[in-house]
This record gives sequence, structure tokens and C-alpha cells, in this order.
Amino acid sequence: MNWGLGHATRCMPVIDECRRQGAEVYLASDGRALRLLEKEYPKLTTLELPAYNIRYGTGNMTWNIAPQMPKILWAMQQEKKAVDKIIRQYNIDGLISDNRFGCYSSRIPSVFLTHQTNLKVPALLGIGTFAKWNNRRLIRRYDQCWIPDLEGEPNLSGSLSHGYALPNMRYVGILSRMRPLEVKKRYDIIAVLSGPEPQRTYFEEKIIEQLSTLPYRTLIVKGKTDSEIHSQNNNIETLAYLTKTDLNEAILASGVVISRSGYSTLMDLAALSKRQVILVPTPGQTEQEYLADLLHQKNIFLQQTQNQLDIQLAMTQLDNYTGLDMDTDEQQLQKAVRDFLKGN
Repeated sequence: MNWGLGHATRCMPVIDECRRQGAEVYLASDGRALRLLEKEYPKLTTLELPAYNIRYGTGNMTWNIAPQMPKILWAMQQEKKAVDKIIRQYNIDGLISDNRFGCYSSRIPSVFLTHQTNLKVPALLGIGTFAKWNNRRLIRRYDQCWIPDLEGEPNLSGSLSHGYALPNMRYVGILSRMRPLEVKKRYDIIAVLSGPEPQRTYFEEKIIEQLSTLPYRTLIVKGKTDSEIHSQNNNIETLAYLTKTDLNEAILASGVVISRSGYSTLMDLAALSKRQVILVPTPGQTEQEYLADLLHQKNIFLQQTQNQLDIQLAMTQLDNYTGLDMDTDEQQLQKAVRDFLKGN
């Protein structure tokens, strides 16, 4: 799904494992997510799916999503048609969909990858209850539902994917493209941006406004795979995007990480055992707000809201937080992929 870059990046371990076990992999997405996959896997066939074009203009999830439901439903119908055509054209034997509800087939084994079987949505006028019911109904269309998390404690997703069991659920472990390395420190702060517009741009503007007056060596990664920006302005270096290898090294070369609290970002931070992190959830994205608050309450990561972002204050508080250090054993994913490929 092209909703920020996190859905694409967390698919990379799945792509890599499928290829390692001998599968021929085709990649399908749209927008920046597709551009990123094309850059990471230049030798694989990439295919374009209909765009959802979700925008987050306000800090209220209901008001953000409700007016866009007609185009979301239309996109789901169009991607179902596109997937059926792709299956016929390329003789596809199996399908793995990261949060694209129209990408399934009754003709071949289909997997849905998500960390949200229990949506965090407002209860306004019964909308929350309906959304949860419908989310689970759509997931049941798939043969399997893979949860990128640990089944027991400790886990990363909390009640988003624990406490409600679907019959086709399977936990496949923490999925991260990042690996611990020995890297020399080059930056005091790295800000990794992503997510739907216009909130991504608002976040970027706030960060630049504050860091331009502070004495920290900073790298800003804009998360824009459709450009080639590289600039240096006093203490701030700005890049449009980084490949997984370069981003891996840049995060490890930075003392402090500023980022959204998207689930894929959190899995990357867990894989790298990062401690000094400032989480700023996308306004109105209740899943990110829940995750940031959960980790903040556990004294794992510092949380600030976008409207009240105060980087100078945050830098004085970071030593109070423990950071993430979780088991990222890949055996669960290896076995899930092995079973999936055997079924084909």
C-alpha cells in the first residue's frame, strides 16, 4: 500500500525471503512506494496499481477518511480488476498483499499482511464498531493473515493485533530491512519523514524551522522517492530519500532519531536497538497516536505532538527513556514463506 513508505519497506524482508527460497517475485504498488521498490529491486518486474491518494488534512481521522471513502472503495474495485489481470498475464501462483484489500484471489493462495486486526478508530455514531467489523470481514477473504509481530510478550503492536484472534492469523515476527552495524557517528540528529500529504510537509517545515536555530548536525531524509534533492544549509543536510542500506547506516551514524510512529519505523528502530528517539505521530492517524503513547507510557521512547513539537526540550529529556531492544529472529518468517510456497 502506498500510504507513506512503511508498507513498502516492511515488505522488503518478505520479498528477500521469497527470493531466497527460490520464488520469482513481481512487485505491485503505486506512487512513491512503487518508486522506492523500483530503486531497491531494479531487476524485478514492477507493476502499477490504482492509487488511493489518501490525504490527511486535519487532526481528526473521521473527517479525514469519511469524505474519501468513495474513492477508496473505487480504488479497491479497480485494484481487484488489475490483480485478476496480472494473475492471468504473468501466471501468478500466489499473492501477498500489504494492506491492499482489493488484492486477493479465490483462484490462488492469498495472504494479507497487517499489524491491525483491531483498528483504533473513534466510536462516533457507531463508525468505530462498523470499521472494525468490516476490516475483519475483508481480511477473512484471504487464506492467511500474517501479523508482523511477536505472538507473546513483549510485543510491539499491543492491542492492535493482540486480544482478538482471526482464524487465519499467523505471527511472522518483526519485519525490518535494518541490520546492526559498527558505524562512526556523523550526525547529532536524523529526521526521517514519511506519511500522507499534507502532513508530511507540515512536519518537515516544523523540523527545519526549529533545527535551523539549534547547533545540532542534522540529516533530514524527506521520504520523497520522486525527486533527487540533496542540499546543505549550515548544519542541516537534506536528502530526498535513501536506499535501505544507506538509511540503515545513516540511522546508526546518528545520535537521535526524529520520526513518525509508523509501525514499520518502529520495527526498524527495534532491529537497530535505538534508544534516543522522538516520536511525532501523524495528526489524526489513530494507530500512530496509540503506538506513540504506548511506548511513551512504557518509558521506551519520548513522544511529542506535531503541534507542540519542541526539539530543544526533547533533547534534554531523552536520557529518561530506555529504547527498544526486541527479538528480531527471522525463523517465523522463513517458515511462513516456506509453507506458503509449498501450498503453491
